Amino acid sequence: MPELRQFAQARPGAGPLTATVPREFVHRVAVAEILLTGWARTDTDRFAITAQWPRVHQLHVSPDRSAYEPLLVAETVRQCGALLAHAEYEVPLGHQFVLKELRVDTRPEHLAVGTAPAEPVIDITAAEVRRRAGRPAALRYDAAVRLGGERVATGRISVTWTNESVYRRLRGGRTADVGALRLPRPLPPPLPADTVGRALAADVLLSPAARPGRWRLRVDTAHPVFFDHPLDHVPGMLLLEAALQTVRAHGGRERRVPTSFHATFHQYAELDQPVWTEVSGEDGTDVQVIARQGESVVFECLVGAVAG
Repeated sequence: MPELRQFAQARPGAGPLTATVPREFVHRVAVAEILLTGWARTDTDRFAITAQWPRVHQLHVSPDRSAYEPLLVAETVRQCGALLAHAEYEVPLGHQFVLKELRVDTRPEHLAVGTAPAEPVIDITAAEVRRRAGRPAALRYDAAVRLGGERVATGRISVTWTNESVYRRLRGGRTADVGALRLPRPLPPPLPADTVGRALAADVLLSPAARPGRWRLRVDTAHPVFFDHPLDHVPGMLLLEAALQTVRAHGGRERRVPTSFHATFHQYAELDQPVWTEVSGEDGTDVQVIARQGESVVFECLVGAVAG
């Protein structure tokens, strides 16, 4: 398939115009949250994807606007998989995607915000395409993120998808358009924003709990980034950010800067039941974070962090 980024000339001698990929291809509603600008197939199950990273963002840029956050890399790599599933593997729009595993390793020394928006190139290799009845049903892919030719991050994602009718049966009436969920209100009070590396209380995902080392998840379904569109469960990117905030909160005065994570999503985290995060173990610079709902571990993430 030819590269999507078909540039138009505004007038003779003018520079090219850049567009984002269709928002439906990356499962976003707000154009401002679309990070990808084009793609091209380079070989069998290999692709080069272009992106643009903003210099200022509520979540994806550090509060002092000096560095790109690990969550930005994760969201970029996630959008790559959705784009390729629809554009290259013929997955129909409207299918429901389920994130199974996400791994990202970053090199923070190369993720400084510059004087212009960064324009990374992401090299994608589809390591496995599982099919059901001859149609793609799951994808596992590796990503190498480059800026100016320098590799700044790597990623790996495993994702599955299903059609709307099957998804409705799986969710047992908990789909986002039902509108019958009784969501907890008001939200529990947040931790101080600076203790979890955030500038705004609205972006703090953790609330103090009675037990030290444990925090309750604050799930605001009106959040413009995590809930860019209605969802019937806690989104994977929110759980990932909660893991990073848990590491920062756990470190206390010892400021920790997350640089890598290996997350596994075991089951849906429901919106109308409390979710708790806690640190379940440490090994050097690696911190293991789990999220529980009821008696079940719904999510776990090994976070690599360095002293801030």
